[in-house]
Formats: sequence, C-alpha cells, structure tokens
Amino acid sequence: MAASPIFTDIDYEREGRQVGFLHLPYSPHTDAWGVLPIPVAVIRNGEGPTVLMMGGNHGDEYEGPIVLGRLIRDLDPRAIRGRLIFVPAINLPAVRAGNRVSPADGKNMNRTFPGDPLGTPTEQISHYVDSVLFPMADVFMDLHSGGSSLDLIPSVMMQRPDDADLRRRTLDAVLAFNAPLTVVMDTLGEKRTSSAAALARGLVVIGSELGSAGAVSLEGLAVCERGVRNVLHHLGVLTADPPPERRPTQLMQIAGPDSYVFAPADGLFEPFHPLGTWVEKGQPAGQVNFLDDPGRPPLVAHFRSSGYLFCRRAPGRVERGNGVCVLLAPYRED
Repeated sequence: MAASPIFTDIDYEREGRQVGFLHLPYSPHTDAWGVLPIPVAVIRNGEGPTVLMMGGNHGDEYEGPIVLGRLIRDLDPRAIRGRLIFVPAINLPAVRAGNRVSPADGKNMNRTFPGDPLGTPTEQISHYVDSVLFPMADVFMDLHSGGSSLDLIPSVMMQRPDDADLRRRTLDAVLAFNAPLTVVMDTLGEKRTSSAAALARGLVVIGSELGSAGAVSLEGLAVCERGVRNVLHHLGVLTADPPPERRPTQLMQIAGPDSYVFAPADGLFEPFHPLGTWVEKGQPAGQVNFLDDPGRPPLVAHFRSSGYLFCRRAPGRVERGNGVCVLLAPYRED
C-alpha cells in the first residue's frame, strides 16, 4: 500500500512538549492547494510506554476532545515517563461541523479502518492512524460519547481480544480507568473500527462512552479526565499526581444482537424506562407514535433479552432500524 500523504511538523522522537498539526492535502472547490490541519500534540520524557489518545472520531462527541485539550495544556513533561500522543480532533471536518460523519466525504470515520492512502479524506486519515500512529503505540485510548443520537451512562469500554495475555492486560487497563461502568462490547462483527484495527496490531485498546444526547456531560467530563489519568498511573507513565482513589465499578457486557432494540417503524419513539433500569426479556421497551395518523395505534418494541438499560436514542424521531435501546448483562469470561 502507498505511503500516507499526510505530513507533520511534529517530531515524535523529540523530548518535551510539542503542539502542531497533521497536514492532509485537501483540494475542495474553495481551496486549490490547501491542507486540512489536524491538531496533534506529543509529550515525551525518557523511556516508557507510548500511549496514543484520540478524540473527535465522531465530530458530535465532545467530552473526549475537551479532556485531551486540558491534558495537552496541563501535564508537566517532567511528570511523564514515556510518550503521550494526543489527537483530540482526528476527524477535523466532522468536529468543525459538530457532525457524526465527515462533510468532506460523507463517511463515518469509525467504519473506514484500516483506511486507504489514495482514498477519500476520511480514509486517508484512518490510514495514517493505522499505518503511522498505531505502530508507535503500546496503548490506544479512543474516547467516544453518545453524540447526537444516544444518551447513555458514562462508561469505559473494551472489545474482547482473542489472545489471553492481551485480554488480561486490556481488562486490567479498563478496570484501572475506574468508570462507574466497565463494559465489554459486542460490535456485531464490525471490523472497520479504530478499536478493531488497533487490536489487530496487538495494542491494549481502551474505549469510552461518556454521555450525552448532543450536549457536554459534566459527569462524562469528570469520568473521562479521572479515567485517563488513572490509566496513565496504571501504566507508570504519569508519576507526579497522587495515586488515584478507586471507586466501585460494575463489570458488564453487551452480550450480542439480542442486547439491541431497533425501531420497528418510522415515527416518534416514546421510551418506557429510565437509564439504569433492570428490564426483562419480552418487556415493552417503548413505542413508536404516528403523529400524522392519530387514529393509528402506536407500535410497541420489546426487549429481546434481560438486562440493565445502558443507553437510549436521544432524538424522538426515528426511522425503522434506528437503535433505540441497548442492554447490559453481567460479564462472563466465557
């Protein structure tokens, strides 16, 4: 595969703090010979692990980028042992637009990995992450939230690596994050995500879901910053702060397709349960109302398994097939 067209003024091997840009050549109608300047920062001090931290994979998920900006400004390089690479707005066109997908090409970045150096702008960015940044890293933190379409309980997420040693190290790291919920994720077989690509390269991968129905969640911000610092302590990269205070966490899992509820029709979804509620298989999850046909009875959607209600759709308007609820069950190693 061809080399990445992205170039940078950052020297990933240099000691100290650097803040700069990844420059992606970009030629829309309004700019013949321009670039997309994607922010990047590196803090390096001596020998130690390399931790890659990314936000803005989806442009309407705000907590991760805010926290990464704080850490770029606030962390003292003298308190670091190793290297931190921050990319707080990796999908810059989507971040600027506050949109899940990129207005540059209409693509969802988290369905484009491992990318293509000769592809669309989003595919080129994914290729740079996969071919340049992942090989430098030992640990990858990809900070997501519910964005505009989901409201959920702040949590740290992991996919389950097949390799037993990598699975143990990943579980240790997500437990060190110490969010109120620790969730082992089932991605319905999706292999085009950043997390799946990082796992394929043998990295310890830590994800998050931090809120927030299109807003900035204060709880999500607190969970995120505390969690990132906890993981850096766990890895021995952050040495100056006091040891983190451990809080109770629930180890849960999204156990497969039956954990999801999808809208059965176009209309207005009316949920029946608050987040965190335990529900039973077969119980009504909510109903789709038909505001343009008031004589038509609502169509009820049912839970296909038992569990805790982890997230719900945020907008009321739905189309058939929209995800409206996701359940969690207690984690089982098997």
